[in-house]
Amino acid sequence: MNAPTTGQLPVVVIGAGPIGLAAAAHLVERGLDPLVLEAGPSAGTAVRDWAHVRLFSPWAEVTDPAAEKLLASTGWVRPDGATYPTGGDWAEQYLQPLADVLGDKVRYGATVTGVARAGRDRIVDADRDEQPFTVHIELADGREERISARAVIDASGTWSIPSPIGADGLPALGEKAAADRISYRVPDLKDPAVRARYAGKRTAVIGSGASAFTALAYLADLAKEEPGTHAAWVLRRGIGTSTFGGGEADQLPARGALGLRAKAAVEDGHASAVTGFRTQAVERDGDRLVLVAEDGRRLDPVDEVIVLTGFRPDLSFLSEVRLGLDERLQAPTALAPLIDPNVHSCGTVYPHGVGELSHPEQGVYLVGMKSYGRAPTFLAMTGYEQVRSITAALAGDQDAAERVELTLPETGVCGGAGLYDDPDASQASDSGGCCAAPATLQIGVGAPATTTGGC
Repeated sequence: MNAPTTGQLPVVVIGAGPIGLAAAAHLVERGLDPLVLEAGPSAGTAVRDWAHVRLFSPWAEVTDPAAEKLLASTGWVRPDGATYPTGGDWAEQYLQPLADVLGDKVRYGATVTGVARAGRDRIVDADRDEQPFTVHIELADGREERISARAVIDASGTWSIPSPIGADGLPALGEKAAADRISYRVPDLKDPAVRARYAGKRTAVIGSGASAFTALAYLADLAKEEPGTHAAWVLRRGIGTSTFGGGEADQLPARGALGLRAKAAVEDGHASAVTGFRTQAVERDGDRLVLVAEDGRRLDPVDEVIVLTGFRPDLSFLSEVRLGLDERLQAPTALAPLIDPNVHSCGTVYPHGVGELSHPEQGVYLVGMKSYGRAPTFLAMTGYEQVRSITAALAGDQDAAERVELTLPETGVCGGAGLYDDPDASQASDSGGCCAAPATLQIGVGAPATTTGGC
C-alpha cells in the first residue's frame, strides 16, 4: 500500500486544553483532520489542577466561536455569558464536552516526547520542507508510537514548568532540599488536608501577580477563622501605585477586585509585605524555613512557602525542529516585541496570527500560553484568534489568515517573572501575568467579593 501524501495526514495538536481543542474545532470547520494528543486522562488536565480558582473573564470571553458551533449540534448551550467560571466549570462544562464531540480525534494518555521531520534531524536541509513531521509519543502503559503529521500545533502550555524561587531564574540554594515545604500552586483551602497545611501557620508567598494576590486573599480568609495564620508577602520589587492592579478602574473588573482583596489582606494585618527581597537561598531552621536574600537579609522563619513566580515553556521535545525564538522571552521572534511586558499590557498587544507565529520550520506553530514563552500577558481570546488564523493558513485561505480581528481590554501595565524590576510595573505577574493564568488564561476572583474561590 502506498503511504499517504503529506496533505492526507492529520494536523497534530499537542494538548487538549482550551486553545488546543479550539484549534481542533477550527480544523474540523475547515475540513482538515486534527489529532489532539493529551498527556493527561481527560480534557483540560492542567485546568483541572486549578479547578478551585475562578477566571477573570466571563463565559462570553472564554469559549471559541468554532467550538461553540461544533457543540451546538449536541444541544450544548453556553452558560450565562456574564458569569465567571472556575477552572473546574471551564473543564467540565465546556472543554470535556468539546473533546467528547471530537471523539476519536482526541487521544488521552499520549505524551509527546519528540517532533521532527521524517528522516531529517535539525541539521539536514535536503528536501526538508517536503517531508511530513514525525511525532513521537509515549503512552500511559509505557509503549511508544510514531505518528506522521502534515503540521504540528503545539498548545501544550507552560503549566508543567513553574519558575523557581531564585531571582536569577534558577532554583535558590536549598530550594530542592526543602521541597516538602514548598508549593508552586495556589492552594485549595477547601481541601481539608491543604487547609491543615496552612492553618495557624506562617507562610511566605513569593510573587507579585494574580496568583500571588489569590494566595494572599485565600490566606487572609483563613486567618479570620484560624488564629496564628499569617502570610509574609515577598516581592522582588517595591510597592508602587500599580502594585495591586487597576482596582475599580480595571476593565477586567474581576481582576481589579482581586487586587483590592490582596491590598485588604495587607492593610488588615493578615499579610506583611517584604519588598526588594531577591531570594538566593532557603535554609532549614528546625522544622521551619528561612529565606535569605542576595543582600544578606533573612526573612523570619516560616512554616511553608508558596512560590508563584511564573511559568516557562518546555521546549525539550522540539529540539529537532527549527524554531525562531526570542532570546529573552522564548516566544516566536516576530511575536516577542508585540508582547514584551516591559512595554505592553494585555490591551496593547497587537492582534496577531500566523505571520507572527511562523518559524523557520514551516508547518510547526506554538500557540496559546506557550507562544508567549515567559511573557505574562496572555488571554484565552488571543489564543482562539491565533488558531483561527493558523488553521485558515493551513487550509490555503491566506486572506482569512491575514485578516486578524480582535479587541482586547486595556488592563494596565503587565510585568512578569523577574524580567525587570521597575516599581511602576508592579501590576506585573510574577505568577503568570496580569492577563495570563496557569495554562491559558489569567485567573482571579471572577465574581465580585462574595466569591470565596476566586484567584
